[in-house]
Amino acid sequence: MSPGAAVAQATVAPATVPVIAVPVAPAPVVPPAKRTHRHAPGDPLEGANRTLFSIHNFLDRILFRPISRVYKAIIPKPLRTGIRHVFSNLDEPVVFVNDVLQLKPKRAVRTFARFAINSTVGIGGVLDVAKKADLPHRPNGFGDTLGRYGVGPGPYIFIPFIGPTTLRDLLGTTADDALLPVTIPEPFSRKEYTLTRGVVTGIDLRVESDADLKALYAGAADRYASLRSVYLQDRAAEIEEIRHGVATPKLDDPLLDPDTSTTPPATPPTPTVDPAPPAAAPAIDPAATSSTAPPSPDTSDPLSDPAKGTPPKP
Repeated sequence: MSPGAAVAQATVAPATVPVIAVPVAPAPVVPPAKRTHRHAPGDPLEGANRTLFSIHNFLDRILFRPISRVYKAIIPKPLRTGIRHVFSNLDEPVVFVNDVLQLKPKRAVRTFARFAINSTVGIGGVLDVAKKADLPHRPNGFGDTLGRYGVGPGPYIFIPFIGPTTLRDLLGTTADDALLPVTIPEPFSRKEYTLTRGVVTGIDLRVESDADLKALYAGAADRYASLRSVYLQDRAAEIEEIRHGVATPKLDDPLLDPDTSTTPPATPPTPTVDPAPPAAAPAIDPAATSSTAPPSPDTSDPLSDPAKGTPPKP
């Protein structure tokens, strides 16, 4: 057979190679990973709270804040202050009861005296005369009483038009609202008064807190978390004062960190010193610097302290 014929035969009838099937094991079925909902400590309802917070901000932007601005423009500030004092004075019986429940007789006596003075001399609380007599208003409620006896705050809750609260404070506020009609029945037990008081105090509170909210939200990467942090820290400070009688500084400025706002830096900044003293400066006596007992620095001049930037010796 010629070489060409051999090549043609190989092309027409190639050799067959047997194929062996290798069984392949099925891929294992991996169950889908369970989704875990993370939340901040003390805020197990964070998902729902954030939703309610968004709804509150929307309603505040289109309804509540515009109404509060109209209220501020129409009602003069002295009248708004007088209305606020009246409602605050009506809360004094509730404060008095909680002072007694917390076993604080001195505070209870001061609260009773404040209520008596403002209800008479202060024309029903319109004028805060008691404050000038060193009897300022001290907010207190059943939520504070529960905290006084060790009841924890419970989960953090945000309610539209009410704002941040906790389960303990929500139950305490409900008890306080039910206590006022018992202590002063008429006309404060009527629904008309309850509704009017809630609307007026809510609008007035929105007016007074507008600047603070702007300051809080201006530098906040997470508005919800910032408001929650400020509220919980303030309430913890109030409960600590009631339980132990130690006033813990509150967050007067929500943008300040309470752990660092009152603590000076570890290394004070050193002022910049000109390496060459000015020509008109008097010469320094070398003998004074060679003394074994250096003179006490003059506290009136910060530059006399060597640690604060005394000019170099010639």
